[in-house]
Amino acid sequence: MLSRPMWLGAVVVVACVATAVGSTMAWSSRQKTEQIARAMTGGNPTHAPEIMRRYGCGGCHTIPGLAGADGEVGPPLTGLVRRVYIGGVANNSPDNLVQWMVSPQTFSPRTAMPATGITEAEARDVAAYLYSQ
Repeated sequence: MLSRPMWLGAVVVVACVATAVGSTMAWSSRQKTEQIARAMTGGNPTHAPEIMRRYGCGGCHTIPGLAGADGEVGPPLTGLVRRVYIGGVANNSPDNLVQWMVSPQTFSPRTAMPATGITEAEARDVAAYLYSQ
């Protein structure tokens, strides 16, 4: 039987190992999700935070992982990959999401979403980011 100090030390070691394994599994899961998002959109999610800051997306939307992106004009962009529609009018697909960002009035002429001037390549990067969250 272990004495109390040894038993406590064993618990700490097991807890540390479990945390490390859990962190590795979470990192692996995030990496896999990001790879899928890249394949779906043809974009690079690592470019997206700078693009979203430049176009002011966080002024209207709450965006996960983007400091200061806490707008409440448009919907929050959390869990976008699980949504059925984009802008309430288009089926949620990578191509529709990209086109929505580039030209939202094409889908809904009265939408509050402005034409920002974002390019298709930039929109693909943003779509990859949003789908990977």
